[in-house]
Amino acid sequence: MVEICRRLEGLPLAIELAAARIKLFSPAAMLGRLKDGFQLLSGGARDLPERQQTMRGTIDWSYELLDEDEQKLFRRLCVFVDGCTLEAAEAVCNPAGDLGIDFLAGMSSLVDKSLQRQEEQLGGESRFRLLETIREYGLGRLSQSEEAAAIREQHADFFLKLAERIEPQLLGSNQEIWLDRLEVEHDNLRAALEWSTESAQVEIGLRLGGALWRFWETRGYLAEGRKRLGRLLAISKGSDQSKSRMKALYAAGVLADTQGDYQVARTLFEENLAINRALGDRWGIANSLNNLGIVAVRNHDYAAARSLYQESLAVWRELGNRRAVALSLSNLGNIAESQGDYVVACSLYEEGLAIFKELKDARGIASSLSHLGDAARKQCDYQKARSFYDESLAMFMQSGSKWDIANALADLGDLACDMADCMKARSLYEESMVIFGELGDIRGVARLLEGFVGLALVQNQPERALRLAGAANALRKEHGVPLAPDEEIRLQRNLEPIRQSLEEAVQTASWSAGQAMSIERAIEYALIHAGESSMISGGQ
Repeated sequence: MVEICRRLEGLPLAIELAAARIKLFSPAAMLGRLKDGFQLLSGGARDLPERQQTMRGTIDWSYELLDEDEQKLFRRLCVFVDGCTLEAAEAVCNPAGDLGIDFLAGMSSLVDKSLQRQEEQLGGESRFRLLETIREYGLGRLSQSEEAAAIREQHADFFLKLAERIEPQLLGSNQEIWLDRLEVEHDNLRAALEWSTESAQVEIGLRLGGALWRFWETRGYLAEGRKRLGRLLAISKGSDQSKSRMKALYAAGVLADTQGDYQVARTLFEENLAINRALGDRWGIANSLNNLGIVAVRNHDYAAARSLYQESLAVWRELGNRRAVALSLSNLGNIAESQGDYVVACSLYEEGLAIFKELKDARGIASSLSHLGDAARKQCDYQKARSFYDESLAMFMQSGSKWDIANALADLGDLACDMADCMKARSLYEESMVIFGELGDIRGVARLLEGFVGLALVQNQPERALRLAGAANALRKEHGVPLAPDEEIRLQRNLEPIRQSLEEAVQTASWSAGQAMSIERAIEYALIHAGESSMISGGQ
């Protein structure tokens, strides 16, 4: 019954009309039928005025009390899903100033007449929302009008421009703010993508999907993003060689790669490369070759990866793009490091580092130092690794990217764990977890849970380690963000001694307890219980 009241948004008349049907339907059946609320919400008390005997009649009555211009504004506002800002409302509902009334006065009038609500958000910006029952009614009115197609296109166009404006900010110092802005507008973005797909407005959809991939990746909407991009790419002409299709292929490829679907990622990146070659876009060609190299590394095809990276590097050199040259050198260094050739790896990292320093690129410098730290750590030179990681963190803090800072803290936590400095590891993991949590980064949270697995192993807490591993595994499965093959092998190797030492029933119980944890409970368990062995044997 609580869910029914929530679905009816607390409207007294709606609840009264639903109650009149309770003899005919169970609560579960009624909840299902509320998808067609106007049909269900009828048949009120006969001693009420006719307009109050059905929800549609009541809203009809309210609508007819509006003057023609207010009706026009109301209909147009119904295109928004889960509300809108004042800026969005004006851009979509009154771009040509054709309402016939003052826009702000019209918005206030609809609030005064209880057809929409005005809510204050953080930062003092107002958001306007229509109750869903009222919005459904208004959508029906909009669809009957001659302006429905134009309003939906204006809606899609506004959110396309918003997404493209935000995209470059998603790795900046205010990335959390911009990720949250997209989260607030996610239902509107979904509606814009759905409209572009259904109406075959492919260009708008491809551009919008191409701008949203980093948001989808960070917030764990990978499967949804791939599905939406896949539908748009499927209805886009196979011969389409536009930049918008090229970017959408890149976005879909990144999401596929993140989900461990490497064959699909390779196919998408290959088409992306073909379009860049057809367009004669040398920058795009080099970038596509680099992406294909990444997929080859995932598949442990190092020879192919090296060839692709070298080809990409040659193009970057021709273009004189020094930053991209440095990144390619780092990628080649990663291959050498993966094959245990640390001398070559460090030489390539240092060459890239020199270029980043020349360019005064703080983020590039930090990344190169991080790679050098990784190589030192793998050689068990922990003091050198810590020096590189500390310097890397300082540079990332200068660049301002919270995502990079969180990863750098996690690297330092892993190093402290290797050195059996449990208090330091816990502190670093906790600091990193807070940032990933603020960003809503699902993969980052999973990585930290796995870091706490390593800490539990160092502290000889096998049951706790299995719980955390189970929680991380469930989180990755739920959001489709598997560990990379090398990382999965490393995790399983670390867990093997536990499986040898614990009874099977204890293993199963611990793993199942972890799998059942919510993300909030898993984080709480990791942070509160780290280092507190007396609490480990207790309940969740």
